[in-house]
Amino acid sequence: MNTFKSIAQQNKLTLGLVFPIEAYKGSIPTMKNQEQLAQLAEEIGFKALWFRDVPFNDPSFGDAGQLYDPWIYMTHIMNHTKTIALATGSIILPLRHPVHTAKSIASLQTLSNGRIVLGLASGDRPNEYPAFHKNLHKKSELFRESFAYIKALQHNFPVHESATYGTLNGTIDLLPKYNAHTPMLVTGHSGQSLDWIASNTDGWLYYPRDFRFLQENMQRWKRTLEKNEQPWKPYMQSLYIDLLENPKTTPKGIHLGFQSGTEYLLSHLKALESMDVNHVIINLKYSTRPIPTVLEEIGKHILPHFTH
Repeated sequence: MNTFKSIAQQNKLTLGLVFPIEAYKGSIPTMKNQEQLAQLAEEIGFKALWFRDVPFNDPSFGDAGQLYDPWIYMTHIMNHTKTIALATGSIILPLRHPVHTAKSIASLQTLSNGRIVLGLASGDRPNEYPAFHKNLHKKSELFRESFAYIKALQHNFPVHESATYGTLNGTIDLLPKYNAHTPMLVTGHSGQSLDWIASNTDGWLYYPRDFRFLQENMQRWKRTLEKNEQPWKPYMQSLYIDLLENPKTTPKGIHLGFQSGTEYLLSHLKALESMDVNHVIINLKYSTRPIPTVLEEIGKHILPHFTH
């Protein structure tokens, strides 16, 4: 089974973890023992590890991600794991030159034996745009332009013209070549219509919402795929959890998720699966218990129900 199919299967749900795999207050994590926690996650059955692209620490936003450059840190974790998918959630396309992005993708795909999955976005921190001398009001257009450029660079000696990023006249080629398909998903809308997302990408990444909103969103996604004559494509989402010791603890809301015991967590994930969510990216920032303990409990009580 290829890496993308290991995390995205129709009518089934899989689980991943986002870095930092730790609980922390404020914006900046410690980043301690992440290699060992990544290995533990792989060992107990998580299907993907997710890396964020956060160029600057914005204290008002409250989360600086895993601190390190996503490509470099992905390489580091790649060398400490074996087969688990390594996914970006998400690379900010308008703030990176597509040539560098495409070269990083091809390099990592080749070195990891095809373990890379790309989540892509236009960015949700407006004050980063001036630092890159980019126009925030054009981020939707820049996203599409970068996306098209990256696609062009996957061909041999490509010919492509971008008003913002440059021109390829067929006389130069980007190496290394990764000849298999690299999955590319869009986070949120990133300024794009759902028709564009359905027609051009391999799936949709979204945020945790109540079940009513989720059902409506899933219906929109399926209708849009059908309208654009597209095959099934996965729907994935993030979820913050604080898993408590008593398995019967009823849920209490936290930012973009909930605090609960394992019984409710399992029922919640089963409900997501029944609504055709295909992958859930767990964030443990607000955990009140030791992370290794939480991972072990998920491995024992939750993951066996989603083994495919």
